[in-house]
Amino acid sequence: MLKMQEYEEEDFLCLRLSISSDSDCERKRNETPTLSDSISSDGSFEEERKILSLFQMRDQMLNLHRKRGREDHPEESDVDGNGLRLVHLLLVAATSVDENNPGAALESLRGIYRSASLAGDSVQRVAAYFADGLFARLLTRGSPFGDAVARGPARDEAFLSYAELYKVSPLYQMAHFTANEAILEAFDKHDRANPNPRVLHVIDFEVSYGFQWPSLMQSLSERTNVARRILLKITGYGSCPEQLQETQARLTSFAQCFQNLVFEFTGVVRGLNLAKPKIKKGEILVANLSFHLSTLKNYSEISDTLNYLKSIRPAIVVLVEQEGSRKTHNFLSRFTESLHYFAAIFDSLDDCLPLESAERLRIEKNHLGIEIKHVMNYDIDDDDNNNDSLRFQSLETWKKRMESNGFRGVRHSPNAVMQAKLLLKMRSHYAGTHLEGENGGFRVFERDDGRALSLGWQEKLLITASSWCCV
Repeated sequence: MLKMQEYEEEDFLCLRLSISSDSDCERKRNETPTLSDSISSDGSFEEERKILSLFQMRDQMLNLHRKRGREDHPEESDVDGNGLRLVHLLLVAATSVDENNPGAALESLRGIYRSASLAGDSVQRVAAYFADGLFARLLTRGSPFGDAVARGPARDEAFLSYAELYKVSPLYQMAHFTANEAILEAFDKHDRANPNPRVLHVIDFEVSYGFQWPSLMQSLSERTNVARRILLKITGYGSCPEQLQETQARLTSFAQCFQNLVFEFTGVVRGLNLAKPKIKKGEILVANLSFHLSTLKNYSEISDTLNYLKSIRPAIVVLVEQEGSRKTHNFLSRFTESLHYFAAIFDSLDDCLPLESAERLRIEKNHLGIEIKHVMNYDIDDDDNNNDSLRFQSLETWKKRMESNGFRGVRHSPNAVMQAKLLLKMRSHYAGTHLEGENGGFRVFERDDGRALSLGWQEKLLITASSWCCV
């Protein structure tokens, strides 16, 4: 973390030079403005002083030991009023960024950093990370300022925070378990029709840490014995060779717990073109699209992926995506909906971990906070400037896309619905239970005539799982 008091005059001059300005150059209206586009050479020194002052306030806010409360700000003892004020300041700052008014944006960010806290209530916490996302959007890429705000966690820190969230919250677990139940039911159906050999081949287009698959291994092991073992093959795609190797080692180690299960993992580094996996005759083939389609750059790439799946005709295709309805090219709309979405997730952590929990602080800083920054800045971080950011689309949008590419939805079984609701009862262990009909806590929503299951916090939909087969 940058400490402002450590800067000598020479360091300050270097930082000042990093915010380059050119008063003769105007950015096109459809491009994203930064401070360097709006500060002239005559007035830049004062603006840079404001930035340094804002960094000092941010540095104080990032101090986890400085928990804001009534003793720090007696005028903010009204928790609800302070929350509303923070939301108002965030919207004002986002509007100023959208209107290319960095001076007004900086002033609003000062107010946010003064009241926000990484160790405060959920509103203060989410406000802090959204303020950082806006600040990063204003700063020049590659400058010490910009790099300090945009800096992400180390790979091991990112893994730990994801693992901790996966353990304590149903956010990802519910979607993965629902997808796995659809895979198991497809396997059972085809296994009865084709008793030999018993091979399930999963093509996972976004394998990540592989957390989805241990529960599938356990369920498969309960369906067989040593005399008639099941071969589980996973072809996992990823962008990082080291992460693929770690995922392979993790899953292989877990699979060794089951003597009646044979496990094979093939990691594939994703390139410009899809490297097609080897598929053998007699395999029961399934495709896992959990959190994958939204990482593609445009609808053309989605169609290419779905056309490939049609050509190999898997028994089932499972789709999991974060829920939303964001206008990706409208920054203010994206900001507002993202704020509602992540505010619900931060609130939901109250149901999982106490505010002072070190695990919660890591989850918010190294996972959710990074997600927020990406949502705020994907359009200026993408080197190709060709990313439509397909994340946070609605179920209806994905349904149209799947159906137009030759797939039809499959209804979830009563067992899948019951399993999802049971998981919520098991995971809602910190806050008090909610009465029947009360608008609170995690909820499961059956949608599209039973063809989709969504996890929501109160009335806010968060993640949706659906299953598809070729027409």
